[in-house]
Amino acid sequence: MKIDSSEVKVVNTKEKLDLIKKYWDPKIAGEMNDDKAQLVKIKDQFVWHHHEQEDELFYVLKGHLIVHFRDRDVHVNEGEFVIVPKMLEHMTEALEETHLLYIEPKQAVNTGNVIDSKYTAKNQEKI
Repeated sequence: MKIDSSEVKVVNTKEKLDLIKKYWDPKIAGEMNDDKAQLVKIKDQFVWHHHEQEDELFYVLKGHLIVHFRDRDVHVNEGEFVIVPKMLEHMTEALEETHLLYIEPKQAVNTGNVIDSKYTAKNQEKI
């Protein structure tokens, strides 16, 4: 099969983030292999949860992310990322508006084992 570069697109994260109007409402900005690259604006606390099968990568584009674990907190600044391994209970928090790029498998639900939370992203929009 011949590959055609016309399908390769550059994603401007600032332009895409301008389309997001609500906190904790992740949008799919790209897909590769079995993963989805998502953009999200966050503020305040998420819910405690874990993912049975999926690791997550959180890259801070703007602001500051706190990832709470039961035994410690991890602080992630602009230009840094953190990988949260599957099965590790965590809760994310941002004291100010924070913009993230996060990557996880396509089948992953953002709230992991917590189903039907007010934060659960269903039928995620592609932007």
